[in-house]
Amino acid sequence: MIQIQEINKYFSKYITNTDTNDTNRKYFAEQFAQNGVPDHNNEMWQRFPWENILANNYKVNQEPEKYRPVNEFFRCNIDNIESHLFAFLNGWYVHNNVPLTIFPSGVIVGSFRHAIMAYPQLIQPYIQRCKNQTHSSMFDLASAIYQDGFFVYIPDNIDFKQVIQMVNVVNTQNNLFINMKNMVIVGKNASLKLIHCDDTIESGNTLINTATEIFLEDGARVDYYKLENKDAKSILINDSTIYQGADTHVNTYTNVFNGGIIHNSLNSHLLGQGGNINLNGLYLVDKKQEVTNCLSVNHHVSNCHSEQLYNGIMDDEAHSQFLGHIYVAPDAQKTEAYQTNHNILFSENSTAYTKPFLEIYADDVKCSHGATIGQLNDEAIFYMRCRGICERNAKTLLLHAFTKEVVDKITIDSLIDYTENLVQRRLNGQNITCNNCTQNCENRSINFEVQMPEL
Repeated sequence: MIQIQEINKYFSKYITNTDTNDTNRKYFAEQFAQNGVPDHNNEMWQRFPWENILANNYKVNQEPEKYRPVNEFFRCNIDNIESHLFAFLNGWYVHNNVPLTIFPSGVIVGSFRHAIMAYPQLIQPYIQRCKNQTHSSMFDLASAIYQDGFFVYIPDNIDFKQVIQMVNVVNTQNNLFINMKNMVIVGKNASLKLIHCDDTIESGNTLINTATEIFLEDGARVDYYKLENKDAKSILINDSTIYQGADTHVNTYTNVFNGGIIHNSLNSHLLGQGGNINLNGLYLVDKKQEVTNCLSVNHHVSNCHSEQLYNGIMDDEAHSQFLGHIYVAPDAQKTEAYQTNHNILFSENSTAYTKPFLEIYADDVKCSHGATIGQLNDEAIFYMRCRGICERNAKTLLLHAFTKEVVDKITIDSLIDYTENLVQRRLNGQNITCNNCTQNCENRSINFEVQMPEL
């Protein structure tokens, strides 16, 4: 078994290049040095292939590549959606001498690396709040050695109507180690809709480690969509933390279509009364892909509500892991918290592991959890086949209904249509195969429509 000490030593060579004059980077570097990476005794990381990391001689791009317009290397068309697109290429924000975009309303969007230098008085208090929380060691590592990251600031009372879309694209033949630090700040009674995409055009073996923090002041609202469509050689680690004030509302949606090894961690802290969060996820994996979703919802105060719904389909030799944790503090009375995870195994060699967990210290609460692992319902398939639907289309319809339960949670109509289209493409055929990037799907033959016979 791989020695964790070797992994820590491997990552330490990247930390030595950290700017020690940056007190924030230095703090997180010290945290990583103190704790090290989690070993396989940690349930969240028990299947993580640390040995794969040692096998690759990763390169870190210390400088951004020469400026290229985004449409030269990436196009993402979501019909009927008004969005502002901001792109990162191999870990660096793509811009032509304008690292930060400032809207007339005071909204700021762009490079976190530049934002922390331009607006230290705005950002530093939030970084300090971050330091008061315990994070995973990979979050600490990304916060210590990030190349760049995404920054969004929505001032108080600004209802930002247009969607902000951030796309992180990998396009290189090198084995890259990419670390990113993202921060989103949403002021009092403000709102934001954010789409965060991880895509691959062409790459060697890549390791992408991302730390994301979202802060909501009282009365704020955020819809956060995470779309992951990576190549089979990539390792993607996403560690996100959401801090919610009073009367805040958050919708999150995580969609995994492709990837090699994907490890998602999403943590929510309900810190003000009246907070509400809905966490939704869908993962469709095949071949030898592995996806882990770790959710932690912490009810620190009373009168808050949370719901979790994650559905997954595994084919071939794919493996999924769902770890859900709901914590209810002693003073968090009148809490409502619900957790659901459903999994379909589409082949004999696919596997799924699920562990919902409630930790409750208050007595006036409504909390529940449920999890299932199974196969398609033979009776439902037989019923449809008796009515003239072939077996393949019958299975596809059942799988589509299974995914639709989550897709319908999306609050942007045009994104619902876009996601359903991708799901249909992903479910086109028993093997649920797809190319590395959705850009290639337009060359495929799609025949998902099924004419239902009259009974």
